[in-house]
Amino acid sequence: MRIPVHTCETGTFRYHGHRLGYEIHGSGRRVIVLLHGLLLDANINRGLAHAFAEQGYRVVLLDLLGHGTSEKPADAALHRFDRYARQVVALLDHLGVERAVVGGLSLGADVALQVATIAPERVAGLIAEMPVMENATPFAALLFVPLLLGVQFGGPVARLYTGLMRRIPRPRNDLITGVLNTLSTPPEAIAAVLHGILVGPVAPEIEQRRAISAPTLVIGHERDLLHPFTDAVNLAEQIPGASFLQANSILELRTKPARLLPHILDFLDGIDFGRAAQPRQRAGAQP
Repeated sequence: MRIPVHTCETGTFRYHGHRLGYEIHGSGRRVIVLLHGLLLDANINRGLAHAFAEQGYRVVLLDLLGHGTSEKPADAALHRFDRYARQVVALLDHLGVERAVVGGLSLGADVALQVATIAPERVAGLIAEMPVMENATPFAALLFVPLLLGVQFGGPVARLYTGLMRRIPRPRNDLITGVLNTLSTPPEAIAAVLHGILVGPVAPEIEQRRAISAPTLVIGHERDLLHPFTDAVNLAEQIPGASFLQANSILELRTKPARLLPHILDFLDGIDFGRAAQPRQRAGAQP
């Protein structure tokens, strides 16, 4: 049965002295946490939040440190995937949620995997959309290193540009608003995020992926150098029992979700939100 109207609220909490922002769509005990991509914010997932909330889920959109409504400290050491994962666990603690499905896009997918590694008992299921793994490394370096140098040493030009972007009125379209918010981010904050993710760990190690016991749905698409199709396929093969869903493009789930949503909802309907997953024992480990 579809629920035509859902509640929406916003909130903040503090993690190690920094303010993090989030918004909640819908209500109920079945909780989904959705994470954005690199330098994006909650806007990128708001359409999905609406769709899931209409099916009775409580959907939380977290802006990770350095993104969206959260604080943007210019300290690269704070912007690591494993630190981002601990922010998700802190969010669950703040909301009093024992277990949730954790999903994410690109950077958010890798952070979700890190959450399943550091706190498997808190993860009822995983949705990894366009994960960034080993095969993405060459293009990611080619893309992000020049961007990092540009914002770090661009100085007044970069600040002038982001200042102009902040003055542009935000439209009603969440995707466009999200892009404009990204272009409005202070250059020192962009530099800190890029620097942090380039030097810190990204995806869990392969043995850690093979130890993930939470039900997992991996979503990938072809013709994308930053999110190689092979990375998504390999991840689905590495996580025991994971399912794979192929999208037609990078934007399909955000602009034309009708084909993909039923598959995702079928996956979510099979999640047991009340039973804690047990970490798989690694090969060679002692009982």
